[in-house]
Amino acid sequence: MKDERGHYYTPSLQNPEVRMYVRQGDDEIEFRLYNPTEPIIWEKHQWVPYTAIVQAAAMFRQGGTDRNPMALYDLNIAKKLLEEG
Repeated sequence: MKDERGHYYTPSLQNPEVRMYVRQGDDEIEFRLYNPTEPIIWEKHQWVPYTAIVQAAAMFRQGGTDRNPMALYDLNIAKKLLEEG
């Protein structure tokens, strides 16, 4: 899907208004989250390369949590969106 911000997918079926935007950066695909109920997320956070997300998730898991921080980031969907775009 695509709108004025760019290509996006819906990472959570429970919250269809939340969108994960994707773009091709200089070296890899980058992600940026948009939540209309919390616009500060879009304003304060810039585009994040996928490798940085993977590194942050590894550090997060070391904290002993049972949450999966990678659940929002789908590299395969991002690639497909950008190929079709």
